[in-house]
Amino acid sequence: MNNLQMPQKDMEKERAALESFIKSDRTVRELKRSIAVRMAIEGRPYHEISQILGVSKFFIGYWKKQFKTKGIAGIKLGHKGSKGYLTSLHKTEVIEWLKNKEYWDFDELVTYLEREFGVSYKSKQSYYELLSLAKITWKKTQKINPKSEPELVKKKRGEMALLGLRWKLYNIGTLC
Repeated sequence: MNNLQMPQKDMEKERAALESFIKSDRTVRELKRSIAVRMAIEGRPYHEISQILGVSKFFIGYWKKQFKTKGIAGIKLGHKGSKGYLTSLHKTEVIEWLKNKEYWDFDELVTYLEREFGVSYKSKQSYYELLSLAKITWKKTQKINPKSEPELVKKKRGEMALLGLRWKLYNIGTLC
């Protein structure tokens, strides 16, 4: 008997442990791992398991070995991801605060998050995402166009009006 085979009594304990793990609230990846291991322990051929679950034979062998050496902890996800800085309730509060403002200032948002929630993001992208959730553009706003010169604008409008008039007269002349 090699180190991956064990007496029937131990197999029943493993099967029971796997069953309770499968029935508990698990992620899809953990569930797929545990079902593959259970089927392998029951003696199903790897090619059959791989067809049923859509996994490779290597996947089955790897997770079976992990289970045999480490138990249930061997098939659990090692990384759970990072926790967000703001809870969904806090995000909703920030979005409402942004929607109730008439004028938005990026620095004011940064200050608000630090003061109210103790949150300071390293990247500006996180602030941009909050503004996007509130359906607010984060482009820098200005009251007037800094490139516009009132006299040039007035001159250009006059030229465009003259062209429009000429076009109308031309069309009237071609119709007659």
